[in-house]
Amino acid sequence: MMERITLGDKSFVPYIPYERISEAIDQVADRLNADYQDSEDTPVVLCILNGAILFCAELLKRLHFNLELSSVKLTSYCGTQSTGQVKTVGGLTTDLKGRRVIMVEDIVDTGQTIVAIRQLLEEAGVKESRICALLLKPEVFCQKAPLDYVAMEIPNRFIVGFGLDYNELGRNLKDIYVLDDTQ
Repeated sequence: MMERITLGDKSFVPYIPYERISEAIDQVADRLNADYQDSEDTPVVLCILNGAILFCAELLKRLHFNLELSSVKLTSYCGTQSTGQVKTVGGLTTDLKGRRVIMVEDIVDTGQTIVAIRQLLEEAGVKESRICALLLKPEVFCQKAPLDYVAMEIPNRFIVGFGLDYNELGRNLKDIYVLDDTQ
């Protein structure tokens, strides 16, 4: 049973149970499988570290086409706020020139990280890139290019769990929790 948790100096309450997350991942995987089942080439699934690790792992188990896995590490948060600046902490681990890439992201709010990743991929010479996000905050998303695959849309609230963190805490929680605004 989900209950209130404390991470550092903040309290969080239950928000999205693992069962709902799993159902949403099933739906996204079905769409990806339909789009890539007859691929003549081998697409690269690019996991955006650290937050997308759990989502990417769950998604990979459900994909039924040949693929390669790679990763890149970016950061834009400090505490509960986005800094507005995206930093590449760990570069691309695979040569992506001429490849099709499916970027797997945990959460998209303003979309600044997506812009930075697309720029990085363009510089790497990718043939095609698509975005697959577990969560989207549509009320703060301010980019013109739409996302290709979104598992769930949520309001603009600070959440942790299932890969998402508060100062690196809470990534290991299987459910998603929201910041308790009553304190």
